[in-house]
Amino acid sequence: MQSFYKEIVLDHFQRPRNRRGLEEADIEEHIHNPLCGDHVTVYANLRGGTLEEVSFTGRGCSISQASASMLTEQLTGKSRDEAQEKIEAFLEMMRTQENEELGELVALKGIVQARNRLRCATLAWEAMRRALSGL
Repeated sequence: MQSFYKEIVLDHFQRPRNRRGLEEADIEEHIHNPLCGDHVTVYANLRGGTLEEVSFTGRGCSISQASASMLTEQLTGKSRDEAQEKIEAFLEMMRTQENEELGELVALKGIVQARNRLRCATLAWEAMRRALSGL
């Protein structure tokens, strides 16, 4: 199973989904991990309370960049409330135990064995959480 999880994360790192900035985005939130130097900026456009388009830019390790890519796929098309629920469920899973209901996001839990890598996996999610709470 560990190998399968690594493949999912590697795929998102090598072929990131929605990696681009959004001009005139309704949401733009930057976050930096000073411990390792990872940077992620998340963007979203809201239409009628729905995250119509979600993207990211950034630089960092495979875990932080793959997680940001996964975030864009997971949150696009979700209402603000649904997005916040998904974010909280993901962050809770990363702190506690796997949650199979989160689909491929479980791959991040499966490969993050070291406590110091937890921040890498949650960086983009924390940025989006902060952005949504500020609306």
